[in-house]
Amino acid sequence: MSVLENIDKLFAGEPRSVARAITLAESGGPKAAELMRSIFPRTGRATVIGITGSPGAGKSSLVDKLALFYKNEGLRVGIVCIDPSSPFSGGAILGDRIRMSTLGMDKNVFIRSMATRGNLGGLSRSTVDAVAILDAAGYDKVIVETVGVGQDEVEIVKTADVSVVVLVPGMGDDIQAIKAGIMEIGDVFVINKADREGVLRTQKELESLLSLAHRPDMWNPPIVPTVATESKGIEDLAAAIERYAKYTAMADGEAIADRKHAIARWRLLELLRERLLADLLEKNGAEKALEKLSANVAAKQIDPYSAVEELMSRDH
Repeated sequence: MSVLENIDKLFAGEPRSVARAITLAESGGPKAAELMRSIFPRTGRATVIGITGSPGAGKSSLVDKLALFYKNEGLRVGIVCIDPSSPFSGGAILGDRIRMSTLGMDKNVFIRSMATRGNLGGLSRSTVDAVAILDAAGYDKVIVETVGVGQDEVEIVKTADVSVVVLVPGMGDDIQAIKAGIMEIGDVFVINKADREGVLRTQKELESLLSLAHRPDMWNPPIVPTVATESKGIEDLAAAIERYAKYTAMADGEAIADRKHAIARWRLLELLRERLLADLLEKNGAEKALEKLSANVAAKQIDPYSAVEELMSRDH
């Protein structure tokens, strides 16, 4: 495979090699596994920033301006935008972000849109691989923007070094709704569109909720007001991200080690699920049986649970 032959080009951050490597990782299979094995020792140097929040909170504008800030600081930035998949084609509906196209033409910025591929975690295994590839290719900051907010988004932020949760004023009910999953894993909170009414109220609600959260690493997450469209507060956000990254580097190792262990365990489970499913479907006639059973389920001739039992019991 050309990517493996030109692994040095990938490590040098040559954009075409990086793009090819991510495509290979997305396709899965033995070649992808070989690639990921080669790059694993070169990972762990980039700061991975996970950005999540409600639809319409202005995450894309925030990512755009944050990446621009880092670029102007002389850093190389990788951006992975996780877009909702089309359930029919499996491709990213939104495709590469048009509004980021100017930024994407810069040689120090690499942008990739990826589909969630219907994965319940809101993050496919290939997205985590894409982050590792950008890390190995020498990008200083890797920003991952997720589709929305809620329990499903927790997986992406689990894999990031710093998790940023974006809120907007006047969403009190939403804060109540999302506190169960997101509140515990947000390292930095952003109130975007801070030129709107209700900023103070949102900040107070957020502060009271955060005061109830017990974090094992004893970090007190800052709340940063921003107006992304006007580039206001971006420098403060970058500073808050840096503070948490430094805090984890200096903090007592146990909580950080536990987090790394949990991420590694999650990654292994993801790979295991994918491998077991692929092995099951590769069995003789399994694909044909799947097609037949799905047609029967659609026609209400069999329930999905019995269909799965039938698939699992094949060749046993």
